[in-house]
Amino acid sequence: MRSSLRAAGVMGLLAGVTSAIQVDFTSDDSIKEAASTVAFGLLKYYTGNNTGDVPGNLPDPYFWWEAGAMFGTLVDYWFYTGDETYNDITTQAMVHQAGEDADFMPQNQTRTLGNDDQGFWAMAAMSAAENNFPNPPADQPQWLALVQAAFNEYVGRWDTATCGGGLRWQVFTFNNGFNYKNSISNGCFFNIASRLARYTGNQTYADWAEKVWDWMEEVKFIDADFNIYDGAGVDDGCASINKAQWTYNAGIFLQGSAMMYNFTGGNDTWKQRTQGLMSRTVGFFFDDGVVVERPCESFNLCDYDQQSFKGYLMRWMASTSQLAQFTFDTLMPLIKSSAAAAAQQCSGTPTAEQDKNQPTFKGEPGTACGFKWTQKAAFDGMPGVGEQMSALSAVQYSLVKKESVAPVTADSGGTSVGNVNAGRPMEDYMPSIVEITTGERVAAGFLTTAIAFSVMGASFFVMKE
Repeated sequence: MRSSLRAAGVMGLLAGVTSAIQVDFTSDDSIKEAASTVAFGLLKYYTGNNTGDVPGNLPDPYFWWEAGAMFGTLVDYWFYTGDETYNDITTQAMVHQAGEDADFMPQNQTRTLGNDDQGFWAMAAMSAAENNFPNPPADQPQWLALVQAAFNEYVGRWDTATCGGGLRWQVFTFNNGFNYKNSISNGCFFNIASRLARYTGNQTYADWAEKVWDWMEEVKFIDADFNIYDGAGVDDGCASINKAQWTYNAGIFLQGSAMMYNFTGGNDTWKQRTQGLMSRTVGFFFDDGVVVERPCESFNLCDYDQQSFKGYLMRWMASTSQLAQFTFDTLMPLIKSSAAAAAQQCSGTPTAEQDKNQPTFKGEPGTACGFKWTQKAAFDGMPGVGEQMSALSAVQYSLVKKESVAPVTADSGGTSVGNVNAGRPMEDYMPSIVEITTGERVAAGFLTTAIAFSVMGASFFVMKE
């Protein structure tokens, strides 16, 4: 597939044409070809498979969590297109970043690890289990067990001492953001719990999904109109809410609600919640059928993280349309209209100035994807991992049909092996303080004295000179 696309790209250059990706959205083959082109450009940013680099990591300025999101996108890319090109590096990355304890808490990420960071890797593994992505070797961490590990650790971090519950943004006390509780971290918990409930049939997971939802309503991170706000600090009991609304917060709760609707066999409460979230998402985040990132896009203030959010909404809208089919006729037209706009925005050949703060785009010339899909074919000069991944998401999820098979469960063909006891308690991750013996204190005293005399001697020498 790639060789034919490269040949077409060369012919386009010879003809002096570098235009947006052309897609016929009535043809699955055309959609897959376009997705292949965008995926090729996306993976050219990835360096984790280079000799000496770390599998699973993206280069600066991209954070660890976004790499997890990218591999989740690639799991779905394989599922919807059938293209196995990136399967090996996806497995390599996810197994490596599972970490020493098979829970997506690798030691090299401890200094910046948030609950949402762990969650995006866990959701990638959940997609692998639901899509029957090829399982890792038997002696390596398995997809389902990895998700269960993250879930169990979330349960252990549920914090009733502040705001009546909820997860904090950051895992460790020494990280900035530890005193903030946000919707995306709790959304990861809700999303994973709902999907584990459906996949395993275990009611415990469903109970936790209910608990997270109830808490989100109690602290008013989700209001009566299904607005989902960013979060709040714990110092005043989560009373001062940051009311920014992001696409990925809407999407992560939308998919989780659809999972619960599906798991409960069409429970009316979950139907109303899914309907409410869908209606608010459609009304708030779309301009003329094209998704926009409200808090920052029109002001040119979206950071590297935020430039990737729209793609996750596309993913979760597509999943919702399968799990709660009463949503399909509303959601799928918006996915397709956004995909058409995104494909048009994949029209760039970035200049050195546009690439100066990030890795250079090395995909097909004229296929770098921008961020502002409402600009259609007028490339906005904002290429990057988030933009490329979001465009890929929009394009590939337009392949979903009303009759598409919903994600598998353990009872309907799922093969991933689980471990209900996976994960580690929080105290195991905290650094321990080793008791200092009397002998060590004496030795330290001699060393301190020796250093003091050395400093004094050096000072006397300098003064004499």
